[in-house]
Amino acid sequence: MASLMLCDAMPAPIHPLVETAALWPATGALIGLDLGTKTIGVAVSDPARRLATGVETVLRKNFTADAARLLALAQERAVVGWVLGLPLNMDGSEGPRAQSTRAFARNLAKLTELPIGFWDERLSTAAVERELIANDVSRAKRAKVIDQHAAIFILQGALDRLTVLRQQSSGPA
Repeated sequence: MASLMLCDAMPAPIHPLVETAALWPATGALIGLDLGTKTIGVAVSDPARRLATGVETVLRKNFTADAARLLALAQERAVVGWVLGLPLNMDGSEGPRAQSTRAFARNLAKLTELPIGFWDERLSTAAVERELIANDVSRAKRAKVIDQHAAIFILQGALDRLTVLRQQSSGPA
């Protein structure tokens, strides 16, 4: 299991996705998180960063236990960076949930050297819920998978943005 000792090096850098992308190696899996009050949805990308896949939903206990599980997943999947959904208000301002996410990121950064990027997750849970309802998933089953699916939605959105950035920086094909 991953150790919860403080990093000997500087805490991991925390930035918006576009700035963090420059700190990650060109390839390598990313881990995406949807931080809820009771659960944390976890998704991971393939090393080429094309597809996000759900990993699990972590039932929140306390930061130490939550971080231990997340660090273990990151190590198992050999990820090179983190993508955290930042729940902004519709007007782009930050409310208590966004502040809580930033606090979680600051605490996580003390335990890892992997750069942490924020991705605007406005409406991710609502979009996932609509998709699950459209696919006739029962309310009980939706409750079990919604956060993991939201993590997939968040990470896939970030991956798609990174693909566009790569294409823009490499010029016309």
